[in-house]
Amino acid sequence: MVKTTIEIPISEKPSDAELKKLKEYFKEMPVTEILTGLKFAKNRWSAKDAGTLKVGRKSIIQKEVHSVTTEQAQWRLKNWKMMIANYRRRGYSYPTISRIKKILIQKSKKKSK
Repeated sequence: MVKTTIEIPISEKPSDAELKKLKEYFKEMPVTEILTGLKFAKNRWSAKDAGTLKVGRKSIIQKEVHSVTTEQAQWRLKNWKMMIANYRRRGYSYPTISRIKKILIQKSKKKSK
């Protein structure tokens, strides 16, 4: 193993545990993998900092269906073309819309309490 020293300016002083973790990661991983991971982390940080980080599909679906009642689910399914237009306006993909519809169908079949 070749031991190379690199001096890197960082925004804040890492704790001893963080420094130990960094050394462990850099020791075990090839440089190309480290650079790929850092590029991903930088892009994610830039998007988060700019407020443009998109949430995952699973959380989008949960946001749309978590508090929908049986009646609301039935109404949405009856007016599905309008709902598709609404979801597309929000930028949802067709697979996401399809998953929302699948959960709405399940909710519409449940009995109201």
